[in-house]
Amino acid sequence: MKEKQRQLTKAETQVMNIVWDLPDGEGTVQDILDGYPEPRPAYTTVLTFTKILTEKGFLLAKKVGKANRFTPTVSREDYKASVVSDVKDTFFGGSFTSLVSFFAKREQLSAEDIEELRKLITPLK
Repeated sequence: MKEKQRQLTKAETQVMNIVWDLPDGEGTVQDILDGYPEPRPAYTTVLTFTKILTEKGFLLAKKVGKANRFTPTVSREDYKASVVSDVKDTFFGGSFTSLVSFFAKREQLSAEDIEELRKLITPLK
């Protein structure tokens, strides 16, 4: 059984999205700060988030010269899968059909959306 992954806050998710998008898959606090849209947070704010994310186990810090380089320990896809699975289990009794039905009823699905869903489902038959 896989270990339940801790959830990220909205601000932590923003940092992780920037790290996941870094060209080398890793970067310094300055690299992360540069990935923010304007107005950017303070350097010390990003430093605090990298410390928290390292403590939570989402980032690995490696000292290179005077700076730390941060590398994600989980991929964006694995994290998304974990979050959606938690939502499915918590709010939909583990039912994928209930989860999809909820969103299908709440969202304004276009004909193109419905066709795309059909194509995704058809090969599974």
